[in-house]
Amino acid sequence: MSWLAWPGLLAIAMGIQAIGFAVGWPAVFFNIAYLVLAVSLYILERTMPHEPVWNDNDGQTFANIAHTLTSKGVVEAAVIFSTVIGISTYVTPAAEPGYGIWPRTWPMAIQVALAITLAEFGLYWAHRLAHEWPWLWRFHAVHHSVTRLWIVNTGRFHFVDSFKSIAIGMAILLSLGAPMEVLIWLSAITAFVGMLTHCNVDMKFGPLSWWFNTPELHRWHHSKDLREGNKNYSENIMLWDHVFGTFYNARDYRPPVDIGIKEEMPAGFLQQLAWPFRRRA
Repeated sequence: MSWLAWPGLLAIAMGIQAIGFAVGWPAVFFNIAYLVLAVSLYILERTMPHEPVWNDNDGQTFANIAHTLTSKGVVEAAVIFSTVIGISTYVTPAAEPGYGIWPRTWPMAIQVALAITLAEFGLYWAHRLAHEWPWLWRFHAVHHSVTRLWIVNTGRFHFVDSFKSIAIGMAILLSLGAPMEVLIWLSAITAFVGMLTHCNVDMKFGPLSWWFNTPELHRWHHSKDLREGNKNYSENIMLWDHVFGTFYNARDYRPPVDIGIKEEMPAGFLQQLAWPFRRRA
């Protein structure tokens, strides 16, 4: 079960999403896929947790959900769909056949793989700069202030941090003329991988962690030790971490249980929203 959980659940979620495209209801079936994934992972977190102590209440459930609603939508990727559709109405040529240099005649699976690779470049640098630039870190710190990883804090992002990442990641594909179906596939896969990445489930990955952003890698990214924490910036695939030398996976050691940030983050949701604006660089 530990070996099958990550690839199996991702495949199920993507299969449900594919059915949605086939019947013409991709957004509806995305919500179904996301719910199936969330319920499955919640059960696994209780039956086979990676860190049992992370199942203890940290008092942040309301704040986690509130951040998800403000930065991601009713479910994590709802606002991503809205943003993509909204942007495309302004970049109207992107919806027209033949716009840009995007290879629209290629099989959809290859187009999606290309979109993940190209968008990942923008997502990687948006994430890395959020760690290395103090004035961006103050917003990203809201996400890293969690003291445990589980599915409910998957979408815990300050809305400014979320907007920045979405804008940079999608801008690359929009400028190349990628069609809406490709953009929605990218958004869905990013949402599925994001929840899997943050889950507190005992999983094994082997060579999968060399290619994909797995919980094994992301737990190192949440370390308080910046030699470990300022690594593994990728969202879906680890290509750009390998290229730019930020890939990290210490297989001989276990990722730390004590995660979070060294700064003091207020406990309340509204106070967390205001914290980046009030905090000195």
